[in-house]
Amino acid sequence: MSLLRVLEGELSVQILTAAILAILFLQSGLDKIFDWKGNLSWLKSHFGSSPLKSVVPLLLTIITITEVTAGLLSAIGVIMLLTSGDTTIAMLGAQISALSIVMLFFGQRIAKDYAGAATLVPYFILAIFGILILN
Repeated sequence: MSLLRVLEGELSVQILTAAILAILFLQSGLDKIFDWKGNLSWLKSHFGSSPLKSVVPLLLTIITITEVTAGLLSAIGVIMLLTSGDTTIAMLGAQISALSIVMLFFGQRIAKDYAGAATLVPYFILAIFGILILN
């Protein structure tokens, strides 16, 4: 695939969207893995007065797996877009990214962290945009 083709309209938008989702979710997921105790401690405090307080370790495990999966699929999707133009893997990455954000949004709302929930909306819009442009 020529560099000119990569820099053209739709394909470059697809690559850039998948790349930002890869960075976002790999960094977030890997941070949870490498600082498990710190994240768990913070989340236990964050959800301390919510109905989710007793399942924080399970939820942290689920969101970590989901975020790393979204990031890996998005990163592989970038490679696939660059080498063949195939959108399939990047699309899966965008879909799991959107799902991750919905899960995070739910948690923030349950914890009554409305400002934290609001900061997730632009990322959700980006993931939905990715789904639309990769479809």
